[in-house]
Amino acid sequence: MYEICVAASFEAAHRLAEGFGPASRLHGHTYRLEVVVRGERLGEDGTLYDIGALREAVDALVDSLHYRNLDEVPGLSGSNTTAEVVASHCWESLAPGLAGRGLSSLTVRVWENPDVYAAREGVLE
Repeated sequence: MYEICVAASFEAAHRLAEGFGPASRLHGHTYRLEVVVRGERLGEDGTLYDIGALREAVDALVDSLHYRNLDEVPGLSGSNTTAEVVASHCWESLAPGLAGRGLSSLTVRVWENPDVYAAREGVLE
C-alpha cells in the first residue's frame, strides 16, 4: 500500500454545545489538517496521485475555513463543531474530487493542538 500526505494549518473559532465546560464558550484553535490518500498501485509515472493537485484541493479547503467561525461555515453551521465533525466535513469536501482516480482510501486528521486530533477514514469509490 502506498500513501501520500498533504498538511496545512488554519486559524478558526468555534463553540461547542452546552455540557463541554469552558469549550462551550467561543474560543479558537490553530488547527492542523492532514490529508492522506492510499492506493495499491503507482501510475506509469511512478506516482500514486499528483501531489500538487492534492495540495491545491487541501489549500482551497483550508482557505474556506481560515479565520472563520466554524459555527457559521456552510456545511458546519447548525452542528456541534467538534474535531470529529470538522474532520468529517473536510472528508466530505475532498472525497468527490478524489473518487475514481485509482485511490483506495482517504484519511483526514484534524489536530486541535499538538497532542489531540480526530480523524475520519473511508474508502474512495
